[in-house]
Amino acid sequence: MGGILTTTIISFILYFIVSLFILGTSSQKRANSLKAIIYTFVILFIITAGIVYLILPAITIPNMTALNLIVAFFGVLLIYGFTSTKPFSKASQKLDFLVIGIISVSVIAFLALLVLGITTLDNSYNTIAKTEVEEAKPLDKDATPIVVSPEFARNKVQKAMSVVPNTQFYDLGKLQVQMVNDEIVFVAPVEFSGFWKYIRGKETAGYFMISATDINAQPKFVESTMRYTNSSYFNQNIKRVIYSAYPTYIQSGEAQIEVDEEGKPWYVQTVYKPIGLTNKPDMSTLHVAVVDPVTSEVTLYDVERAPAFVDGPISSELASDENEYFGKYVHGWLNSIFGKKDVKIPNESGTESNVTPVFDEAGQMHYFTDMSSPKENIDSALGYTLVNARTGELVYYNGDKNNGIMDSKGAKEIVNKEFPEKNWTGSMPILYNIDGNPTWVVNVLDPNGLFKHYAYIKAADSDFVVFGDTAKETLDKYRLALAQDPSNVESTGETSLEERSGVVDRVVVTTQNTDQLVQFILTGDKTIYTINASKAPLSIFIQEGDRVELKANILGNGTAIVEELSIEGLTE
Repeated sequence: MGGILTTTIISFILYFIVSLFILGTSSQKRANSLKAIIYTFVILFIITAGIVYLILPAITIPNMTALNLIVAFFGVLLIYGFTSTKPFSKASQKLDFLVIGIISVSVIAFLALLVLGITTLDNSYNTIAKTEVEEAKPLDKDATPIVVSPEFARNKVQKAMSVVPNTQFYDLGKLQVQMVNDEIVFVAPVEFSGFWKYIRGKETAGYFMISATDINAQPKFVESTMRYTNSSYFNQNIKRVIYSAYPTYIQSGEAQIEVDEEGKPWYVQTVYKPIGLTNKPDMSTLHVAVVDPVTSEVTLYDVERAPAFVDGPISSELASDENEYFGKYVHGWLNSIFGKKDVKIPNESGTESNVTPVFDEAGQMHYFTDMSSPKENIDSALGYTLVNARTGELVYYNGDKNNGIMDSKGAKEIVNKEFPEKNWTGSMPILYNIDGNPTWVVNVLDPNGLFKHYAYIKAADSDFVVFGDTAKETLDKYRLALAQDPSNVESTGETSLEERSGVVDRVVVTTQNTDQLVQFILTGDKTIYTINASKAPLSIFIQEGDRVELKANILGNGTAIVEELSIEGLTE
């Protein structure tokens, strides 16, 4: 309650000044004026405290300016009434002057704060820690570039709600992807389904956890009572708990649940102090509030120093804002309206506030978003961003391979058009660098949110699509299709290659369009090796009995894509 009381008192600063002016200029009936001021104060204080309690405005200059002007304006109107003063009469000249003055100041303040808010957009852009990279590191051969879509996970968890004690009290809360004990999972609390359910239940029962990488995994319910939640009311609401402790911070989005290594849930909320006289965020000084849902204890951290179990100190909402500032205000606000030089618009295909959480090989969470042109009717991407969920650092991948490829909306449309009779749709498109080729990986879901397929789409060729039932199977099929595509001469680059050698046991050369494909097996090795003749022209002369040395990307289905080939007697 401390934050609410503080905010309410600050909202009356202008009213106190106006009251002193009225008392100081009232030569007659000063007692009546004092009584009117006190009555007005009591009424407005109760009303203002109630409004502050409901909307929780952060103590910032724009918010406090607005509250002070509103309170002072209605205060003068009530004083009119309590003193029985007729507006714009001889007796009301001083009050009329105050009303006109407050209205004039309000208009000036509104315009000034509006201009400051616009000009500060440049400052918000400049506070973003950002770098530009040509292209992402290719996937390792053992990597699986996909997670279960939130729609599919939520559908599974909804069907398991019956295991929750007193399940009639609860609905499923917000799904949050995170890493728990080295496993990527979705975590979702059960939340009160309404006011009366909160009154009856008093505490929520726990949370669900389900794998974010295994489509066959089943949800697990963990009993862990929580008194302070997003769906609780009065002083047990998480937003109000944080506000009471830190009223000078602006809260970004909705608090999310994160689970520590012992299975204890915590509510996590990104907060920030604004730049100057605005409410715009300073991206270089972000904080996170971590709340114990049992005791309501709140601890504030710099995002980079948040506890290790907190994978997303920076919320998806703030990451989305960061993308918008980065894309639109690269040359300032005026350029975002006129000219639009170098302006990039974030697409809205993400799973959380227009961004999609992904994990890198080190277990660090990032928010993915692809960028498109502000020009209408252009469905190609200009590049994509990854926002580090712990530091807020934004990396923009804008190399030639990522420029001009189809965007995330185009990738979803390809899937949507593939199964029109079944009404299956694409979900959660994420762009990966697979063997040097920008590739959209998309979940295919039915109308009920049930998983059906994975789709791997070559971002530079809308006709190059591979579907599969598992992520690993589809990745292997896609890599093999890349090797067999005559138009594709990209190398796996930094992808981990294995060196092998042996004697050719069987070989076959096939012609595809204008190019040739060589496939062979080695004596004592049943792996089918494939190489595009455009990579090694002498490979078309390979014969049974030839000794070869090679470097290949070994797939998990008994096949391998050869990147380098040496034939004894033909190559050095």
